[in-house]
Amino acid sequence: MAVTGGVMVPHPPLIIPQVGRGREKEIQATIDAYHKAAEKLASWKPDTVVVLSPHSMMYMDYFHISPGEEAEGDFGQFGVPQVKIKVQYDTEFVTLLTREAEERKIPAGTLGERKRQLDHGTMIPLWFLNHYYTDYKVVRIGLSGLAFSSHYILGQCIQKTAGLCGRRIAVIGSGDLSHKLKAEGPYGFQKEGPEYDHRIMEDMGQGNFGQLFDFTEEFCEKAAECGHRSFVIMAGALDGLEVKAEKLSHEGTFGVGYGVCTFEVTGTASEREFLKQFEEKVKKQAKEKREGEDAYVRLARESIETYIRTGEKMDLPEDLPKELYDRQAGVFVSLKEEGKLRGCIGTISPVRGCMGEEILENAVSAAARDPRFPPVRPEELERLVYSVDVLSEAEEISSEKELDVKRYGVIVSKGYKRGLLLPNLEGVDTVRQQIDIAKRKAGISEEDEDIRLERFEVVRHF
Repeated sequence: MAVTGGVMVPHPPLIIPQVGRGREKEIQATIDAYHKAAEKLASWKPDTVVVLSPHSMMYMDYFHISPGEEAEGDFGQFGVPQVKIKVQYDTEFVTLLTREAEERKIPAGTLGERKRQLDHGTMIPLWFLNHYYTDYKVVRIGLSGLAFSSHYILGQCIQKTAGLCGRRIAVIGSGDLSHKLKAEGPYGFQKEGPEYDHRIMEDMGQGNFGQLFDFTEEFCEKAAECGHRSFVIMAGALDGLEVKAEKLSHEGTFGVGYGVCTFEVTGTASEREFLKQFEEKVKKQAKEKREGEDAYVRLARESIETYIRTGEKMDLPEDLPKELYDRQAGVFVSLKEEGKLRGCIGTISPVRGCMGEEILENAVSAAARDPRFPPVRPEELERLVYSVDVLSEAEEISSEKELDVKRYGVIVSKGYKRGLLLPNLEGVDTVRQQIDIAKRKAGISEEDEDIRLERFEVVRHF
């Protein structure tokens, strides 16, 4: 049948009266809006409700869809085990959705379940919905560390699956907003916190789903948001559909943002195919980067493209600048996709005959051997943006006072453990952050101060 609509809702446990014990009244506007959203969702009479929860199973490279025929949960961890939610899963929908995701090359399925019980990000929206409507089955989906576009495509798969199995479905994007709204809040204050809440409520309140792609990973991390990826999947499920968007409430009473919006489908609209628009933008930006790249970056890109397309390593070209043949240096090659790191591998000091060979080899490793990411696929190549960092010789320093997060990279060593972090990275604003990240990469405890510090400079080629 069709997607009937979606709702964006928060999930603070104290919003449940038995948990809040009176404190829920401090966010009464959110409660009132939640009831309106639940009542509207009920009016659509969905056969299946798809719940997108940050507190379900979450993997960096995989979307977990809850398996089985049913599940239940309670609020025991919040002191009220007597408040329970039980659901029946739509097993046919799950099967078809998994197949559709596979066809779209989105890693999603029912593998990796570690805990069958329902999470509070799922239960709280259903607790409100059950006041008005109970004749539905559930599909519960966790988020991932993949790019926003992958989340959106999963949403498109949800929409497609609704048609394949003849279901009327509604989508719940469960998620709080920023956790950094107030200094006196439980998570402290970060200027990006209020900025995130303002932007997301403006965009979602108007149904401007295309703007969701303009939130960078770094910005979202600093804002300590909870639900952005839930909202992106929901937006994908509403791709190409005309919606009546309504902003019902926004509060930040406890230093955490709670926003409620509803999106009722009223028709189709080709101008609201936001992924298509975003993909065109990404490809255009990557093309513009390629047109302005220098010899270092071009060599890295061509090395990667050759290897990913043919499985063979390219030979060192004969038309490179002289220093790429004559000079040795440590080199790091980095790839980004949609502003998100897609691979980064390098050498602290030179291990090959010249910088050109160093770039060739490290580029292939960044694309195909970074253990944090799956190998780059051919269809990704026109979306990638590259950079090459040429390292100066490292020098030992006696104190972190000799570091500058913008100017110097750092090498942290203890015994055989050694971790490196490049300078001037997005999201790394202090020397302490820089050292702590390098420690983690080396497997050194952040509390351990008995370490050796080295610094180096880089020449960064974009």
